[in-house]
Amino acid sequence: MNKRLNGRPKIGVYICHCGTNIAKTVNMGELVGFASGLNSVGVAREYKYMCSDPGQEMIKKDIKELELNRVVVASCSPLLHEHTFRRACEDAGLNPYLFQMANIREHCSWVTPDPAQATAKAKRIVAAAVVRVVYQEPLEVKKVPVNPNVVVVGGGITGIETALRLAQSGRKVYLVEREPSIGGHMAELDKTFPTLDCAACILTPKMGAVGQEPNIELLTYSEVEDISGYVGNFKVKIHKKPRYVDLEKCTGCGLCWTNCPTNIVPSKRVIRRGDLIINQTEVG
Repeated sequence: MNKRLNGRPKIGVYICHCGTNIAKTVNMGELVGFASGLNSVGVAREYKYMCSDPGQEMIKKDIKELELNRVVVASCSPLLHEHTFRRACEDAGLNPYLFQMANIREHCSWVTPDPAQATAKAKRIVAAAVVRVVYQEPLEVKKVPVNPNVVVVGGGITGIETALRLAQSGRKVYLVEREPSIGGHMAELDKTFPTLDCAACILTPKMGAVGQEPNIELLTYSEVEDISGYVGNFKVKIHKKPRYVDLEKCTGCGLCWTNCPTNIVPSKRVIRRGDLIINQTEVG
């Protein structure tokens, strides 16, 4: 890829008719003449379908022969053809990020029926794109390793279902729940709206599936303390609260409660549901 900037910016501006989508409202000749007089513009051209092969070849030819180091295409939405024109610039030896697209269809001709107003607006859009592309810098695409593991915060029915689907697709999943057990509010319900199905009948098999799924590491009685890193390589710090029992030996029989020296102090948890605040007393 040619990385040279050829000294001062030399911009090529290309105006697309988009058939009649733009040309029937915007005065193409007037717009091209306006673009030709803008600072740093080396050439301005118009074509019926700039995204077509002949239109792209026109851009490639000018980049090579006129030594353009910036390109502006005024046409449709970048969602449609930004990649098309970036690839054309790259094929001609220009860094694809030295390209700027100006939307004069959705932002102009389709919403401004008056030709004089549409043409004036198109001029402003093109002028803004020309100024912007001057300040753009060449970028290089980099590949970085990605950690595919997933952290799911919250072991309610939604977190359980999410963890199961991700795990079944082959991902390593860490399911973090701040309470001693997963299940969330659904575990407290008898029936579910609107079908009035048995809540336990739906939830219990899924809770069992979480425990049996080899790709899920269940971290109950734990909370996320910190998240750092970037997309593809996040680091999550999780605080696992002490249980004061040996989980390998505990069977959940409850006999240790009778001899536990810890004082049982009721605590209150505030639950917000919309504008409703509920103080729920817990024993902990």
